[in-house]
Amino acid sequence: MDLLLVIIYLSFISLGLPDALLGSAWPKMYPEFGVPVSYAGIISATIAICTIISSLSSDRMTRRFGTGKVTAFSVALTCLALAGFYFSHNFLLLVFLAIPYGLGAGSVDSSLNNYVALHYKSRHMSWLHCMWGIGAASGPYIMGAVLAEGLCWNNGYGIIAILQFFLAAILFSTLRFWRKQARNKDKGEKRLSIMDVISIRGVKAVMLAFFCYCAIEQTAMLWASSYLVIARGLDGSSAARYAGLFFLGITSGRALSGFLTMAISDRGMIRLGEAVIALGLVFFFSDASLIFILAAFFLLGLGCAPIYPSVIHSTPSNFGVSSSQAVMGVEMASAYVGTCLMPPLFGLIANHVSIHLFPIYILLLLIVMAIMQEVLAKKVDDDPCL
Repeated sequence: MDLLLVIIYLSFISLGLPDALLGSAWPKMYPEFGVPVSYAGIISATIAICTIISSLSSDRMTRRFGTGKVTAFSVALTCLALAGFYFSHNFLLLVFLAIPYGLGAGSVDSSLNNYVALHYKSRHMSWLHCMWGIGAASGPYIMGAVLAEGLCWNNGYGIIAILQFFLAAILFSTLRFWRKQARNKDKGEKRLSIMDVISIRGVKAVMLAFFCYCAIEQTAMLWASSYLVIARGLDGSSAARYAGLFFLGITSGRALSGFLTMAISDRGMIRLGEAVIALGLVFFFSDASLIFILAAFFLLGLGCAPIYPSVIHSTPSNFGVSSSQAVMGVEMASAYVGTCLMPPLFGLIANHVSIHLFPIYILLLLIVMAIMQEVLAKKVDDDPCL
C-alpha cells in the first residue's frame, strides 16, 4: 500500500470521528439547552447545508489548491468547530459552529472519493469507507464512556477535537508529497456546469438513490440513541454505547466488502446491501425484545456498508472518467440534501407522532433507493457509453 493511500485512510478516519457524536450525546444535550428533542435536526441540517455548498465547490477548490491542501485545511476547520463545541453551553452557538464543520467536511469528502474512484480498485474504496466507519464507530463509544463516568457531553467533543488536531498535523506535514502526486494524477478532467451534469442520462436516478441512502444512514445515525432511550427505555450512557452497533455493522461490513468486491461487481454489492437492510427491518418488525432491536441496528449498518463505496466507485464507469469529478460533486450534494432534510423530518415525526415509526420510515426510503438503482442499471445497460 502506498503512502498516499495511507494518508487518505487517515483522512477518512478523521472525517468519521465526529459524525455520530451529536446523535449519541443528544439525549443529554437537549434537556440542558431546554429545547425539544427534534432540534437535533437543526444542527444536523446546518452541517448538511454547508456540506452541500462545500461539495459543489470541491472541483474548483481542488483544481486551485490541490487535493492535499483541501484535505488538510478541511480537517483543521472541523477541528476548530469541534473545539468550539467543547466550550459551548448555548444551542445557538452550536448551530453557528455547525457551519465550519459542514464546510470542512464537504470538500474533503468529494475530492478524496473521486480521487480513489479514479485511481484505485473497488476494494480500496470499501476499505477507505471502512476507515470512516472506524472513526464513526469510535465517536459513540467515546461519548458513552464520557457520560458513563459522569462527565459532561462537552468532554466527548473535546477528546475528538484533540484527535482531529493530531490527524490535521499529519496531513499538513505531508503537503509536499500531496502536491507531487496531484501534479502527476489530477489532470485532464472536463469541466461541466451543474445543469450539464444533471442532464446526463442516469444522473437523476443516481442522485435520488444517493439521497435515499444517505437519508437512511444519517437517520439511523442521529436517532438510534434517542430511539433506544425513548422507545426502549434505556439510560443515556447505555443507549450511546448500543447505538455504536450501527457503526460496528458499517465498519465490519466495509472491511468484508473489500474482499467481496474481488468477486462481486459494484452493482451486485449495492443489491446485497439493500437485502441486508431489509433483513434488519424484519428484525424490527418481528420481535419487540431488546436483543432483536440491537441486532436490527447492527444489520442496518451491515447493509449500509457496501452501498456508499460501490455507488461512488462505479461513477467513472457509469458516466465516464472525464465527467466523474463533476458527477461526484452533484452526487455528494444530493446525498447531503438527503442528510439535511430527512433526519430532521423524522425528528418532527418523532416529536409530534411517535418515534416508534423509525423502521417504517427507513423501509420507505429503502424502497425508493432500490427502485432508482435499478432504473440506473437499466440506463447503463441500454447505453454503456453514457
